[in-house]
Amino acid sequence: MSAVRAAADGDAVLGLTPRVALEPGSLDEAADAMRALARDRAAVTFIGGGTDLELGAPPARLDAVLHTRRLDRVKEHAPADQIVAVEAGLTIAALQRHLAPHGQRLALDPPHPERATVGGVVAANAFGPRRTRFGTVRDLVVGVTLVRADGVVARGGGKVVKNVAGFDLPRLLCGSLGSLALVAEVVFRLHPLPEASATVAVPGLTPAEVRALARAALDARLDPVAMAALQEGDRFRLAIRFEGFGPGVREQAERLLALDPRCEALAGADEAALWARHDALRLAGDVRAKAAFPPASLEGAVRALEPLAATLAAGALVLHPALGIAFVAGALSRAEATGSAVAAARVALRPGNGSLVLAAAPAALRAVADPWGDPPPAVEVMRRLKRELDPDGRLAPGRLAGGI
Repeated sequence: MSAVRAAADGDAVLGLTPRVALEPGSLDEAADAMRALARDRAAVTFIGGGTDLELGAPPARLDAVLHTRRLDRVKEHAPADQIVAVEAGLTIAALQRHLAPHGQRLALDPPHPERATVGGVVAANAFGPRRTRFGTVRDLVVGVTLVRADGVVARGGGKVVKNVAGFDLPRLLCGSLGSLALVAEVVFRLHPLPEASATVAVPGLTPAEVRALARAALDARLDPVAMAALQEGDRFRLAIRFEGFGPGVREQAERLLALDPRCEALAGADEAALWARHDALRLAGDVRAKAAFPPASLEGAVRALEPLAATLAAGALVLHPALGIAFVAGALSRAEATGSAVAAARVALRPGNGSLVLAAAPAALRAVADPWGDPPPAVEVMRRLKRELDPDGRLAPGRLAGGI
């Protein structure tokens, strides 16, 4: 039976505390819990590890939270088919530990893997630097099992038992923040564990040099798994990582070293320290923003984002030049100034169809800056999907852009 208790402060979502908290321990219990919430017409938000709980707006109303932490089993693993089916509350780190003895991994590296859950990563469309090579969670999800707002269990994609006609459920649920259904189980495509890893780093680069060297590496038909530029003062340190079989990794690193005399090869502890610094910079402080833009517009994006970073204590940028993504992180000191800088950055990014989302922000900043900005062009399609899958508007209401 699903555990039900009175909610506590630890169950709050962006300042709202629900009446009750539920913790189902199986798919059947999750379905029962959702049916009970539907009978009470209760508004519910789902919580996994809580690593991306600050993404999006506060719920418009909140009667209950449903925790997925007891849904933490590996349901099926077929190493020969490179497929694994897991429950939503399993953490990324626990999944990787299960896969490693089989020489496999899930090629996702979101922040806080010891806390981030499979369902939360799907719901938040979370990712790390290996997105450069392996894509987003959408590219790795084969199938999903979900529980609808009315408690009906449905499946989509691989290993299908019952589909919801007309919808590509795995893709729809990625980034939905629990607004369409409870993600209960996920089937992932796997990749082999690499035999070797090496990173080539180039310090002291301007944004233009970051873009040029990143482009040169791709034009040379190199195949990095990750590419990121970390801000160091008024310059950037570009890190390009290769993984795979030992000879291939060495050959690619040597070819990149030949492209620029400033390149330095890193391995072992030095390599691990550099990517740990990437994560620390991306997650620093209580304000975290993600900007998207065409990769060719990287210099303009940096000009748009530097004033925002300057309003934050210890504000810094992390660039993913091959993806056209940048992160700004730091501690809030002047909410009005940061809110104005957020608005200015959105205006500056708009000509290239760029965008800026606040992935985390204190209440003082949310009071002067919408976390999403202007609704996307597809907002009406999003509203129709919401009405179709959650007609009473009870699942994470108001969390998405446009108040969906």
